[in-house]
Amino acid sequence: MLTERVRSVTPAPPHRGSAIRDVPLPDTAHDPVTFSVQRLSAWFGQQQVLRDVSIEIPGRQVTAIIGPSGCGKSTFIRCLNRMHELVPAARRSGRVLLEGEDIHARTVDPVLLRRRVGMVFQKPNPFPTMSIRDNVLAGLRLTRQLRRSKADAVVERALRQAALWEEVSDRLAQPGIGLSGGQQQRLCIARSLAVEPDVLLMDEPCSALDPIATARIEDLIHALRDEYTIVIVTHNMQQAARVSQRTVFLLMGELVEHGETDQLFTAPRDRRTEDYITGKFG
Repeated sequence: MLTERVRSVTPAPPHRGSAIRDVPLPDTAHDPVTFSVQRLSAWFGQQQVLRDVSIEIPGRQVTAIIGPSGCGKSTFIRCLNRMHELVPAARRSGRVLLEGEDIHARTVDPVLLRRRVGMVFQKPNPFPTMSIRDNVLAGLRLTRQLRRSKADAVVERALRQAALWEEVSDRLAQPGIGLSGGQQQRLCIARSLAVEPDVLLMDEPCSALDPIATARIEDLIHALRDEYTIVIVTHNMQQAARVSQRTVFLLMGELVEHGETDQLFTAPRDRRTEDYITGKFG
């Protein structure tokens, strides 16, 4: 049970009446996690960047979000863990349900929601003053869920999951910022995995990496997809085809088409999708 797995690493907080706010999660957490996005719109000030997006995101699959620059891809995934609301003058309407529960409900603690729905950003961002080990543990310390006796086990597990353990196990006390770009990105993934999330959001995780490092991240996504729900924003349609089971195409803030990746790339139903994937615009 995920409940037992979390408790083996972290103490349980007192019950507060919300499946999202409470950590550890209820026993149903082993079922596939699904986002239900209902008429989601988002703004930055007066500029609307998402327009009535409604979609189901299935659990334990990789869903790729594609579309030209400025179409709302990053804003969309930031709405899935309430990071959009951290931007001054940002607002949204509509509902985002995680396992049937509205993530914007008053009972939901956004900090603990972001523990459950982790985020990996475009540019690797290890904490520059922290060691590799402390970078991995940062999220658990932030939410006060770390048992000191379990810290070493957490570090090794997360780094192994991120396919980084063999490369850094003999230098955990060294600064994370001293790693290569690809290693830094895998360290950031390890930091997200250390808190045992259900969902991993990835916003252009390979755009700043060389081809070899990109291949390592893609291999890692393949390795993680059976255990986590992964949503990846990518401008690289070849990457979307390689790593995802489902693809979502956004254009000017609107949902144009979504479906199985093979179908969307080989037989798109909307002419705009075909024009985008064949390079006629974007």
